[in-house]
Amino acid sequence: QRQLVESGGGLVQPGESLKLSCFFGTGHDFYFMAWYHQPPGKQSERVASITATDTNYQDSVKGRFTISRDDVKTTMYLQMNNLKPEDTGTYYCYAVELKGSSAPFTNSEFWGLGTQVTVSS
Repeated sequence: QRQLVESGGGLVQPGESLKLSCFFGTGHDFYFMAWYHQPPGKQSERVASITATDTNYQDSVKGRFTISRDDVKTTMYLQMNNLKPEDTGTYYCYAVELKGSSAPFTNSEFWGLGTQVTVSS
């Protein structure tokens, strides 16, 4: 289901920065959140993810992108620095939470509709 709202995309030149936001609101306890990047005409790839204990990045964005989340604002962020033309595409927010007080637990997945990033001169 779609209960995530991305924002912050836009058109920038190479080397510039953008900060994407993913608003998820209250009533959730996501244990895993991630940003996916889908270049035009290509499959989506996970570029960054975050849990309570770890963050992970696709090699191509390491050192440039930073994923974070603010539970007070109920928003996840992707700070994108030194953007490159290959970063162009749609960025989707993804989140998973567990449901149930005892086993078997169930995963609930959420997606946003995406925000467009274009990096071009």
